[in-house]
Amino acid sequence: MRAAQEGDRRAYERLLREIMPFVRSLSRRRCHNPSDVEEAVQDTLLTVHRVRHTYDPDRPFAAWLAAIGARRAIDVMRRRQRVSKYETADPDLVETFSDAAANNDLKAMHSAEAVTNLLRQLPARQREAIEKLKLQEMRLAQAAQASGQSVGALKVNAHRALKALRALMQVRGKS
Repeated sequence: MRAAQEGDRRAYERLLREIMPFVRSLSRRRCHNPSDVEEAVQDTLLTVHRVRHTYDPDRPFAAWLAAIGARRAIDVMRRRQRVSKYETADPDLVETFSDAAANNDLKAMHSAEAVTNLLRQLPARQREAIEKLKLQEMRLAQAAQASGQSVGALKVNAHRALKALRALMQVRGKS
């Protein structure tokens, strides 16, 4: 660690490689989920990197590292508890990707077709308001100018369109 503090890059890389098993074993003492263990290891290594200048070479390195590792593992467990309080895992949830080609979900294709069909049932001004504001994500002023409507009229048409879409979806859901 002393050599790493003095700027020896190779010594620092070697140090990180050599402390990883020790940090992992410290993390396993507090974290039982493998992903939590790895998160604690990464947090510890990042903290060591960030505060390496605070290490005093006249003091035991293992104790300094163990204190950091223990605190990071506790932080991971606290974070896990906060998240689990408000979220639940869904093992049946399918991962999706931003690239449309990666998502070969037939159900999604049918949903897109259903939305397109619902939009076709709207009056022209309402459909245009939804397309500009929601699908193309234009700002109100920009969408109003592009559609030739006032901002107020555009807001009214968007509100009416959403209300009509809800009603159409409820009718479709009952059939």
